[in-house]
Amino acid sequence: MAVKLQGFEFWKTTLRGARYVVAPMVDQSELAWRLLSRRHGAELCYTPMLHAQVFVRDANYRKDNLYSEVCPEDRPLITQFCANDPEVFVQACLLAQDYCDAIDLNLGCPQMIAKRGHYGVFLQDEWELLEKMVKLANEKISVPITCKIRVFNKMEETVQYAQMLEKAGCQLLTVHGRTKDQKGPATGIASWEHIKAVRNAVNIPVFANGNIQHLSDVEQCMEETGVQGVMSAEGNLHNPALFEGHSPPVWEMAEEYLEVVSQYPPVTLSYVRAHLFKLWHHTLQIHKDLREELAKVKNLQGLTEVSRQLRLRCQEEITNGGEEAGQVVGLPFPHWICQPYVRPVPKAPVANSNGTEVKAGCHKRALSQEDSDGASDALSKNKQKKKARNPQKNFCPEQKPKYIKCEQCGNPKGNQCVFNLCRGCCKKKAHKEVADCPSESSSPPPSTLHTHTHTHSCLSLIYPLFPLVWFKGHGLRFKTKAEKQKSERQEEEEEEGKSRGLQEEEDGGLLNGTPSPPTDPPQRTDCGLRHGLTGT
Repeated sequence: MAVKLQGFEFWKTTLRGARYVVAPMVDQSELAWRLLSRRHGAELCYTPMLHAQVFVRDANYRKDNLYSEVCPEDRPLITQFCANDPEVFVQACLLAQDYCDAIDLNLGCPQMIAKRGHYGVFLQDEWELLEKMVKLANEKISVPITCKIRVFNKMEETVQYAQMLEKAGCQLLTVHGRTKDQKGPATGIASWEHIKAVRNAVNIPVFANGNIQHLSDVEQCMEETGVQGVMSAEGNLHNPALFEGHSPPVWEMAEEYLEVVSQYPPVTLSYVRAHLFKLWHHTLQIHKDLREELAKVKNLQGLTEVSRQLRLRCQEEITNGGEEAGQVVGLPFPHWICQPYVRPVPKAPVANSNGTEVKAGCHKRALSQEDSDGASDALSKNKQKKKARNPQKNFCPEQKPKYIKCEQCGNPKGNQCVFNLCRGCCKKKAHKEVADCPSESSSPPPSTLHTHTHTHSCLSLIYPLFPLVWFKGHGLRFKTKAEKQKSERQEEEEEEGKSRGLQEEEDGGLLNGTPSPPTDPPQRTDCGLRHGLTGT
């Protein structure tokens, strides 16, 4: 077994002293994008964040997200997991260690899905758990363990956090210089001072993440913080040639990416579509008809054609516009040049009718009658799309039809359910209480329709030949699978018996020279059902 390298030796040897790093990005740093980035200066790439528990449980997930994306050109490579259980994390690492050069633990994702799943940056206060996870993984797996973190508001706490992870066995640390709350419109500026403090306090390689839009930012960050490498996420998505210090026309990057995709297609087309939206972001603000088309096409050929149409329009604009062609307010280059996207500054809070402050754009406006009559400019984009698909769509809450709610869950109740329950709740109640709801079923004759209070024994007395036959108001016919199989076997035996009897009668009639008399039709019971029928 090869000796596992650690710290700076691992960075210099295995990672080849990588300085330019493409960040792990969910649904965005797939193989095709990693290969494109490597062609244009990236020296180290991460896989998208993978969910450790799903990776352990689902073989198809492992195949689609890692095993099928093995490529000799795609090294060095670090696989990133999110996890909150030491044992599960180690199992995932063991399954992935042969396909990468290191395993990274995501401690920096600030999104709401990470909060619900209790992973990412939402573990940063659980130091005992994190120490156990990193330590156990460092002991059990054959490749180094690394971590990606966000900073605390207090610099001292951030330094202690990094030292704890180093002591637990982390061999390389990526520090995103933003806090847990700096995301979306409130992203703000990353603190290189926090990153510098961490770099000076630990004895392992450190990568910096945040505020990287151009190659000059990379060089400045390394000079100011002393880190070994710089990681880029959004800057890389808008300009894959960022690490080359080059801003090419968008169509060059788009066409090259689509070429790589044709050779290494991702699991789903949504990855490719998302990359094209990022690359063409500024141009799509102008050519909105092609933006709609890019969102609608269903295959790679369609995406390629939309990208080609965008290129033709840009080239026509260059031909006809002269020196001022493509200039947009707020952009340093014409819109068809790869360049970073800068989020607009969040608006100041505004006062509502009650005098309290709310975030701008977050307060809800009640729809007036004018809105519901078709004032599309007053509706949200999503509602405008629904209105376009269905002109009769009504968005006025007062005019929406009122439904009687299920007594248990609040969903609309079934129209004929005598329990006043929805389909799901009625089915559960019928199964639990061995009852019957006649709604949505082929009910027996009215003379034999009984109430929901019949127990299993009572039903057997009423329908001795067909226990639980009408026990299916919402599709429930048998209480257990065993009863269903038993009933099917009995029906098959009865059919075989009837067939043999008929065959014997026919044979006997032919031997005697007289045809056998016709069999009597099935007799009806008191409850109006025919013998031998199932009632379905």
